[in-house]
Amino acid sequence: MSVEHDWITTPVTPDIVRGALDVERTAHGLLPHRLPAWARRQIPDGQLAMAEAQPSGVRLAFRTRATTIELDTLPTKRAYRGLPAPADGVYDLLVDGRLTAQATVTGGNVRLIDLASQAAELREGPPGTARFADLPARDKNVEIWLPHTEITELIALRTDTPIEPAPDGGPRVWLHHGSSISHGSNAAHPTAIWPALAAALGGVELINLGFGGSALLDPFTARAMRDTPADLISVKIGINIVNGDVMRLRAFTPAVHGFLDTIREGHPATPLLVVSSILCPVQEDTPGPLAPRFDGGTVRFTATGDPAERAAGRLTLNVIRDELARIVRQRAADDPNLHYLDGRDLYGEADYAELPLPDEVHPGPEGHRRIGENFARLVFGAGGPFAVTTG
Repeated sequence: MSVEHDWITTPVTPDIVRGALDVERTAHGLLPHRLPAWARRQIPDGQLAMAEAQPSGVRLAFRTRATTIELDTLPTKRAYRGLPAPADGVYDLLVDGRLTAQATVTGGNVRLIDLASQAAELREGPPGTARFADLPARDKNVEIWLPHTEITELIALRTDTPIEPAPDGGPRVWLHHGSSISHGSNAAHPTAIWPALAAALGGVELINLGFGGSALLDPFTARAMRDTPADLISVKIGINIVNGDVMRLRAFTPAVHGFLDTIREGHPATPLLVVSSILCPVQEDTPGPLAPRFDGGTVRFTATGDPAERAAGRLTLNVIRDELARIVRQRAADDPNLHYLDGRDLYGEADYAELPLPDEVHPGPEGHRRIGENFARLVFGAGGPFAVTTG
């Protein structure tokens, strides 16, 4: 920490945290969670436990005249055996909605994962500091978006002038649930994940329940969404169910109905958008499970199922798209605020030809931008299901 300022230390409290459904007090400070404590007690595996604690879309929001800001954190970083160590996660600082500065935190814990078995080993490390300097010397709204794939314990916030919580009652709140693509896999920094890009273009406040590997129609996720105040809701369904090979068509259909029924218990008339998977050629017509394939120090995925077993109810992305469209069509007869979007309208064959999926499943940074821009145009734009209406 530098010493050229008379620092003002402000406790990191829930009133300056946005995008989290819960916060946990730890020995170090405050740990944001994207599922509430009661739901976390029902999580059946380490993958979702890790993903929901990674603060995708979570940010600190406050007003200040500060020109220098420091945030002490203890990150828990994810690494895979046999692959190069990932770069440190990025902290994005926005001033009045514009990306103005970025920082990283070295050190921290490392969770070392075996990609084949998912066994994990935690190696503990020290906290660090994200520092932002030379900010505009005026009253301004500041947001610090936390690294989307690093569990981040918030320890201390220091500024050279006082801060106050950002005012409430701002834009409409968009609650979104999806897979690792919504979580932000392969995005370059936290405001470059496609839901954050779409939210900025649509002028809405994002709550991102994109969970890597875990968009599996879990009932506790539906109940968490039911209980979360929101003006707009979307659920992106398909890729994890296929690549995990977790159910057959007979179980999938009632699970989708149950998930939507639960959301509707708390949001009976809120615009609700069901989105199918973006194009993923390895899973379009081949069932899962996916298997990793190491290629020159990188990982690519391939589907290992038998396409002939679709007749017995094995799921592929095309099977799921057809069924989701049918379910929404059926339910929309009694629910005019329920909508469907084919994910290939966000990223389809032409997009794949121009911006291929680096690991055959997840888009790269430009792919995230393409998906975010298309979502904003089709969903928030004129005539879209989330468009602002006047009457």
